[in-house]
Amino acid sequence: MTSLRPLGSSDLHVFPVALGGNVFGWTADEAQSFAVLDAYAAAGGNFVDSADVYSAWAEGNEGGESETVIGRWLASRGNRSDIVVATKVGAHPRFKGLSATTIKAGAEESLRRLGTDHIDLYYTHFDDESVPVEEIVTALDQLVKDGKVRAVAASNISPERLRASLDFAEAEGLARYVALQPHYNLVSRDTYEGPLLETVEQAGLSAVPYYGLAAGFLTGKYRPGKTVESARAYRAAALAETERGQAVLSALDTVAEAHGAELATVALAWLAARPTVAAPIASARTVEQLPALVAAADLKLTEAELALLTEASAS
Repeated sequence: MTSLRPLGSSDLHVFPVALGGNVFGWTADEAQSFAVLDAYAAAGGNFVDSADVYSAWAEGNEGGESETVIGRWLASRGNRSDIVVATKVGAHPRFKGLSATTIKAGAEESLRRLGTDHIDLYYTHFDDESVPVEEIVTALDQLVKDGKVRAVAASNISPERLRASLDFAEAEGLARYVALQPHYNLVSRDTYEGPLLETVEQAGLSAVPYYGLAAGFLTGKYRPGKTVESARAYRAAALAETERGQAVLSALDTVAEAHGAELATVALAWLAARPTVAAPIASARTVEQLPALVAAADLKLTEAELALLTEASAS
């Protein structure tokens, strides 16, 4: 059985691959979403990532669709205590920003949609620099004190604001961020590696990277000159034409062949082996896409393979 990993200083322990919920209620309908969630749980997965804004960008949606699907699944399966549910506040069309009022109201709406009395991991989705970190941290701490949130985390935040938030929480004895959700993968390392990673490492946080497969590019189905029909194809197709993208695909091909593994499995295993990373996030629209993702939890790459991938992705 795959070992669960601790999440920062919290008492949460998570499967080494988190299941992204951004597709639920968007490119995966409720029946497909339930099937993917069932398959993930059956494989030992316990860490489901969502946000209140998923998927407000889709025609006919208003935000909260993903949380609603997850909530219905939890209720129908009776497995709430087995699943670490992560969601986010700050980007929903009706709850934008991170004022104390917005955080409180956004949390209540997320709890309602999820059909639960607590959120295991609650992120600020995008930092709101118009609000002092003191107000944000205090509002999150109140949710923890009220038993509505078990642990708090941040996403899309500068190293300076992250450090200030941690310092204030520590000085005042308030709930402190235990994790960071950065944009981080084999073809996008610059945003996280550097001051942000250093802050996370120094503070003992865990990283839970999003876009772990670079919008599908690291599955290997996007190659130079090849057309793929997908809601996110334009991003991945552009990467296929870059020197770094091609170098990474070549390295992934080599390592995947050595293990008889899918490229996606290798890409996630590299990410899971990086310093500070507890669990990369990856989404599956269908059950067929899931095995390659969860297999990363058990794939151990050699030092030479890790070095090959790291070097290719630095080109």
